[in-house]
Amino acid sequence: METKNKKIANMDLKQYGMFLILIGIFILFAITTKGANAKPVNINNLIMQNGYVVILAIGMLLCVLTGNIDLGVGSVVAVTGSVAGIIMIDYKMNMWVAILAALAVGLLTGLFAGFFIAYLSIPPFVVTLATMLMGRGLTYTLLQAQTKGPFNESYNFIGAGFLPSIKVPFMDGTLDIVSIVVAIIASIVLIFSEFKSYATKKKYNFAVNPIWQIALKLVIMLFIIWFFFYKLARNNGLPFVLLIMVILIAVYGFITSKTVAGRQIYALGGNRKAANLSGIDTNKVFFWVYVNMGFLSSIAGIVLAARNGSATPKAGDGFEMDAIASCYIGGAAVAGGAGSIVGAVVGAFIMGILNNGMSLMGFTTDVQKIFKGMVLLLAVTLDVLSKRKKS
Repeated sequence: METKNKKIANMDLKQYGMFLILIGIFILFAITTKGANAKPVNINNLIMQNGYVVILAIGMLLCVLTGNIDLGVGSVVAVTGSVAGIIMIDYKMNMWVAILAALAVGLLTGLFAGFFIAYLSIPPFVVTLATMLMGRGLTYTLLQAQTKGPFNESYNFIGAGFLPSIKVPFMDGTLDIVSIVVAIIASIVLIFSEFKSYATKKKYNFAVNPIWQIALKLVIMLFIIWFFFYKLARNNGLPFVLLIMVILIAVYGFITSKTVAGRQIYALGGNRKAANLSGIDTNKVFFWVYVNMGFLSSIAGIVLAARNGSATPKAGDGFEMDAIASCYIGGAAVAGGAGSIVGAVVGAFIMGILNNGMSLMGFTTDVQKIFKGMVLLLAVTLDVLSKRKKS
């Protein structure tokens, strides 16, 4: 039992080591930018600018769990944003009609890709490469290489608005009480869930992690929660896009860890032949994974267009790479079958902090891509090498 506990402890330390990496990178940029990246307004921008990447990373993780990726998500973001823009600007229709149309386009794209992948057995790389090319071409055709905007304030609120706040004087500015209350609730939920899990494992004589490790993990996660929420409280409060992210993280975290559908996705990625023999319809799993990716891409497209206040032909350019990198940096296995929603989200924020920090330091986007490519290669290399040692 003692050896088993030790193995599980090491496994959890590796899993939550990404939080230490997140903090380490943030501190590094705090030093190099003389604290500019830690200012409340910058933390707010980090969340708003990274919201659509987080949404895409959640969907991309399901693809990665099957041992595949989706190269077309950036183009779907552009298409759905352009559809929403055309409906609102050219046809003067209600924003809800535009949102429903954008979601429908995303779902249709997912159905298209899912059909070819699941039922015609075309490799996902080829199918999604095709949707990437077709989506980008369709975006330029729909927009005629023009920008559609500006959008009305109600629509822009989705990507740039804030939840209601209660501000009180604090130090040299104000403090949003709502943000602080949310931080308290999040802390209580985190602590309660962690110790409930520990008590349940003890009750059924399962292997448990040492108390010191649980305490260390809680300290790290509570620090991150309070740091971000305090900075948001010192700015304009909670961005609306944060609410969208939290809902999606909670829903997909539950699906992947608590439902039959989630277990089937992991089983497919772990060993497709074994999954088939156990009675899992792997074609059906593949199909819905890519339909879901199209749906989440449309949500990201709606959020991005709202954030920009317009639809542009270049929208979503390179987003697929950030989403894929987020999953691998967050601990997802290259071969599939291993990874978590929380890991993908942390990976997305690591990518966001890298983008934000290098921008503050004055690096061009070309140089930023070099560093992001190096980080991605390092994450995948470590995953492959760790598996070779185990085998």
